[in-house]
Amino acid sequence: MGCSKDNSMNDRSYARPLSSQDHWPEQHWWYADRAVPCTNDKVSYEYLDLVYSAHDLSILYASISSARLRRTVGSAIRYFLLRDSIRSIFGRTTRLQVTVLLSLIGYLIIWFFVGLTYRTWVTPVKNLPGVYNTRTTLGPWSDHIGVLAYALTALSAMLANRESALSFLTRVSYQSFSFLHRWLGYIIFVQSALHTVGCCVVEIRLHQPQPLVAQHWVVETYLVWGIVSMTILALLVGLSKTWGIRLTGYEAFRKLHYSLAMVYIGACWGHWDKLKCIMLPSLIFWLIDRACHLMRTGLLHYHILNSGHVGLRTYPEYGDVYRLDLANNQDPWAIGQHYYLCFPESIETGLVKHSYIIRTKHGETKNFAQLCASKLSPAVCPDIKTTPVILTGPYGSHTMDNIEPHSNVLCVAGGTGITYVLPILLQHAQSLRPVRAKYSLIWSIKETRDLKWVEAELNALQQAPEDMNLDINIFVTQVKEVTSIESSGTTDGRSRSLYLHQSDGINGYRRRDVANFIGDFLESTIDGPTIVFSSGLGVIISDVRGAVAGFNSPSRVWCGQQRYDLEFVGEDRMEI
Repeated sequence: MGCSKDNSMNDRSYARPLSSQDHWPEQHWWYADRAVPCTNDKVSYEYLDLVYSAHDLSILYASISSARLRRTVGSAIRYFLLRDSIRSIFGRTTRLQVTVLLSLIGYLIIWFFVGLTYRTWVTPVKNLPGVYNTRTTLGPWSDHIGVLAYALTALSAMLANRESALSFLTRVSYQSFSFLHRWLGYIIFVQSALHTVGCCVVEIRLHQPQPLVAQHWVVETYLVWGIVSMTILALLVGLSKTWGIRLTGYEAFRKLHYSLAMVYIGACWGHWDKLKCIMLPSLIFWLIDRACHLMRTGLLHYHILNSGHVGLRTYPEYGDVYRLDLANNQDPWAIGQHYYLCFPESIETGLVKHSYIIRTKHGETKNFAQLCASKLSPAVCPDIKTTPVILTGPYGSHTMDNIEPHSNVLCVAGGTGITYVLPILLQHAQSLRPVRAKYSLIWSIKETRDLKWVEAELNALQQAPEDMNLDINIFVTQVKEVTSIESSGTTDGRSRSLYLHQSDGINGYRRRDVANFIGDFLESTIDGPTIVFSSGLGVIISDVRGAVAGFNSPSRVWCGQQRYDLEFVGEDRMEI
C-alpha cells in the first residue's frame, strides 16, 4: 500500500489530482485514485491505508449483499410463483403468469368504476306528458368500459405478433406472451359484452317512449357495426378454443384468426370512428407483422436469400422414423432458438405449409413420410437425398445467457425433447468450464433403440474431457433390464459411462423420480447456483417445474448456500 503525496490530511487533500512523475495512481472503485509509493510520514500512511481499505471493504460488502439479496429475492419468487397454477382453468402456466394476469384484471376493475358519479336522474320527455326518461350512471359506465376495450385491442395485437417488439426489448420469447394474449382477448370480450348489455338496457328500457326509441336505435349505422364487431369477437373467442382449432386445423385457425381480427378492428372503426386514434395502433402492429412475414417469404421464394436444404436419414427398423439435418448458409443462431420449417415438396399443389402443423398420422405426417421414402429410395442417387426447406425465424430465448460461469446444469428430457437440451451439454463439452461445476442428463425414452436418434451426439458427450463432471442417465420405459453402456473411448483413453434404467412407464418415472433426482443432483454439487433445463411432454415439464420450485430455499440462499438457488428453463416452443 502507498500513501498520498500531500502531508496535509485536511479537506481530503489525499484525493487531489496527481502531478508528480515519481508516483503513479492506484485506482479504487468509486473513489479518488491514490498515489503510490508512499513518501509521507508513517502516521499519514497508516491513516490513508485505513481510509482506502475501509472504502474497498465497503464496496466489497455492498456488492456481496446486493448479489445475495438479488439471489434471495429470485429464489423466493421461484419458490412461490414457479409452480403451475390452476391447470383446469389456465392450462400449464406458472403462478407468475397468472399473477401478472390478475394484476392486470385488478387494475382494469379499478378503472371500470373510478371517476364516475353514481346517481339516478328522472327527466320528463318533451311533448309527452307523464312520460319520463330514467338517466343513470349505467350509460356513461357502458361507454367507459367500451373505451377501455378499444384501448386493450392494441396491446392484444402486439402480444400476438411473432416479430413482437416486446420480445425484442425483453428477450422473452413470443410464446410467453401468448397466454396474456389469449386472456386479454377474453377480457376484451367480457368488456364488450358488458358494454352491449349496458347500452341495450339504456336504449330499450330506460329511454322513453318505448318501443319507438328502440326501433329508431336498432337501425342506426353505428349500432349495426357494433353488432358486427361483437359477432366477430365471439367467433374469435370461440374458434380459439381447443375444439375450434381441432375443427379447422391449426393453419386454417391461424389465418382465420388474424383475418377476423382485422375485420373486427374495421368493424370497431365503423362502430365509433371518433376513437380511430385508439384502433390505429392495432392496425399498424398487424400490418408490420404481416409485412415482415410476406417480405421474408418473397425473398426466400425468389432466391434472393440463401436457400436451405434438409438432409434425410431413416431408421426403417423402428417404423417411419426420419431424422432431418438442416444445412443452410447463414449466420448461426443462438442455442435455444428455433425455426419454423416449410416443406414445399410435401404438398402436391405446391402450397407451402408449416412443419409444426404436421401432426396427424394420416395427414401431412403421412405425406411427408412418403416424400422422405421416395427421396431415400435405392433408385435415387445419393447426392439428392435432400428436400428444400423454407425457414422462418429464429425465435425463442438464448438459453446460454442464463448460465453463469460456475452454474451447475441439469437437463431433463422426454422423448424428442432431447433435441432441446443436447446442444447445451455439447456446448459445455467443447468449452473450458470450471471443474467444480456439475452437469447431468436425464432422458426418458420408450425403447433402447431410440438411442439411435442421437447416437453421434451421445458419443460426443461420452468422450467429453474428463474434467467435465457429467452424468448421463437414460430411463427406458419398455425394457426390464438395467444395463450400462460405455463409450469405446478416445485416443487418449477417455470414456464415460452411460446408464440405462428400467422404469415402470412414463408416469411412474415422472411422479416418483423427478424430485428425487433433482435432490440427489443438488447434494452432489459443491457450490454455485443450479439451472434446470427441461423439454418433452407437458406433464414432464410441469413436474420438473414444480420440483425446482420446491427445492428453492430463500433462507438458505441468504445464508450463502447457492446450491438452493435453482432456476428453471423449459421448452418454449410448446403451445401453452
